[in-house]
Amino acid sequence: MSPDIDLLIVGAGPAGMSAATKAREFGISVLVVDEQPEPGGQIWRGIERVGHTARAEILGESYTAGLDVAARFRQCGAGFSSETTLWHIEPGPVTFLKSKGVARRMTPRVVLLATGAQERPTPFKGWTLPGVMTIGAGQIQLKSAGQVPDGPVWIAGTGPLAYLYAVQLLKAGVEITGFLDTQSKGRLARSIGPALAALIGRPSDIMTGLAWLARIKRTCRYVPNVRQIVAGGDDRLDRITFEAGDRAPETVAAAALFVHEGVVPGIHPTMALDCRHQWNDMQASYAPAADEWGETSEPCVFAAGDLAGIAGAEAACLRGEIAAIGIARKLAVQTHAQAEQDAAPLRKRLAKAMAARRFLDQTYRPRQAAFVPADDALACRCEEVTVGQIRALCRAGKGDPNRIKAFSRAGMGACQGRLCNYTVGNILADETQSDPASIGLYRVRPPFRPLTLDELARLQTDEADT
Repeated sequence: MSPDIDLLIVGAGPAGMSAATKAREFGISVLVVDEQPEPGGQIWRGIERVGHTARAEILGESYTAGLDVAARFRQCGAGFSSETTLWHIEPGPVTFLKSKGVARRMTPRVVLLATGAQERPTPFKGWTLPGVMTIGAGQIQLKSAGQVPDGPVWIAGTGPLAYLYAVQLLKAGVEITGFLDTQSKGRLARSIGPALAALIGRPSDIMTGLAWLARIKRTCRYVPNVRQIVAGGDDRLDRITFEAGDRAPETVAAAALFVHEGVVPGIHPTMALDCRHQWNDMQASYAPAADEWGETSEPCVFAAGDLAGIAGAEAACLRGEIAAIGIARKLAVQTHAQAEQDAAPLRKRLAKAMAARRFLDQTYRPRQAAFVPADDALACRCEEVTVGQIRALCRAGKGDPNRIKAFSRAGMGACQGRLCNYTVGNILADETQSDPASIGLYRVRPPFRPLTLDELARLQTDEADT
């Protein structure tokens, strides 16, 4: 890794690749790092390897759209360090990376965080059984290795990604036994205004979604208004019990269950920096507060893509380009007037790309049980802390996420709170009858990604600091 870098981009997904390509047009030296062996991020995982194969036809046009972005990224002259993890970041900005067993400290002039999103954790009884996975994990298997599940296969959740994955499995020849749609009853009817705006601004998005849902209803059992789910089995999943509408609970055989209740920004890096964050009530999540260029409250640290708020791949690419223009302005490569002129058409395209966002956020907001699970569900799967234990600590006067963490170890496992942060906050908000935004999240402490003592002992610094 060269020490003389103007811009370090963390994340080689749609935003990171687009930002790197745009920044190189201004002559800015760029290094992009990513935990994966190839560029593409989660949405375009393995795009260079898979994009021209038969598997790409299964994954669809939204996947193959990444081919051109990846090709331009490879040709732009930016450096790319694969299988590289950001495990800490400090003001300066000062970054701490590790790759292939070697840890390194780097001080680029500017950092762009394009770390994307993560699936919203949705605990329920039995969610840690083998055979229960998130849809994101299922897509990783499909994209990376072409693996599909054996039946009986059930999908539980709601929203575009759940519908897309179901259609992808159907294209791959998988017989889906049933789809448990957890969209709250009446939510669509209450979204007429946003729906009309989406139809006007992005009619293709709405029609594609309706076509996916119609295919699901034609080819498998479709159960609407599912309120509660329990996964059962001794050593692995073998059954699901669910409640839908006002009907009595029903138990069905299952060998694979894929769940999804939307995604949230992956804010661990910006939380570690103590950047200012804003609560987005529509998306029920936090995102770093940033200016029109994506610069956060920490000088010279920018955020782009779904880290800056969930908006999808097309919007992520445009946000990446706008951030690159803002970085060129920050580095005095462009004047403010030039930057505004270059960004104007991109901002118009971004507004169009996000025309359906309000409709999606409002229509597919998770049901209450996804936010506040039953007491017997594991809230923190790393440390095996139940929802009931969190409630008991709150009633005992420990009603703060960091006190809960100290007394229960919830959030101290390998994921460092990524899988229980929001769950704990929502439980505390429910128990105290307060707003989740007022509860906050765990403090993020270094390292926020696993690091061995051997790697830490051999920490290297860039030449500017030696």
